[in-house]
Amino acid sequence: MKDTLPVHQEGNKFRQELCVPCYQTDRQGLLKPSGFMDMAQEIAYWAADAMGFGYDGLHIHHTAWAMTRLHVQFLQPVRWRNAVTLFTWHKGYSGISFFRDFIMQDEAGETVIAATSSWVVIDESSRRMVKPEELLQLVKVEQPDHAIVEPAPKIILPKEMKPAGEHTVSSTEIDINGHTNNAYYVVWAIGCLPTEATLRPVKDLYVNISKETTDSECVQLYRHHSDNVWVVEGRLDGKPCFSVKLCY
Repeated sequence: MKDTLPVHQEGNKFRQELCVPCYQTDRQGLLKPSGFMDMAQEIAYWAADAMGFGYDGLHIHHTAWAMTRLHVQFLQPVRWRNAVTLFTWHKGYSGISFFRDFIMQDEAGETVIAATSSWVVIDESSRRMVKPEELLQLVKVEQPDHAIVEPAPKIILPKEMKPAGEHTVSSTEIDINGHTNNAYYVVWAIGCLPTEATLRPVKDLYVNISKETTDSECVQLYRHHSDNVWVVEGRLDGKPCFSVKLCY
């Protein structure tokens, strides 16, 4: 990897030194969940590219990565202007799912955020999931470390989900793969909660994405609240497309 690239490799891990920018923080100056997701996506891109299975490596085969699940643990507050180090590594696959973990450390080397994510490869034309054999040869990993041991789980939706409005996908929310960037699902979910619910820091974030959305599609939002947990589901034409669980 060229030294000019913004990540550094240490064994099977990649790291990036960052200073938390104001535009990734909320009204209290805390790093937003979607802000962490943006940072994680960027380092994941560079790390996968260095290993030969990044955007360019898949694009020549007309395929692309798509995130299906995410679990983030916010262990300590991360604030505007904090100097942090973000690490990521690929840790193998099971079936059609590929796993990537992340940790963020503060200046003292303490882990302040831990995350695990699951990804699939989709055909850019059919939008169907595929499992390229050449990719399996590149992503073999032995004895991986874990930021979170268990893969991101399926979100179990409560029976009584109440309507919480709708969101029409904007062209500004579409990423280079032609679908809604996964961080926006969390933005939509938090955006449909009562203001008072969002004034406390998130402790755990879970995301499931079951169907991609794109330009001008109208997503119906439903939500449920119990104790310190909010669950938000997005539906497209009555069928689930994503769910987000926020534990405060």
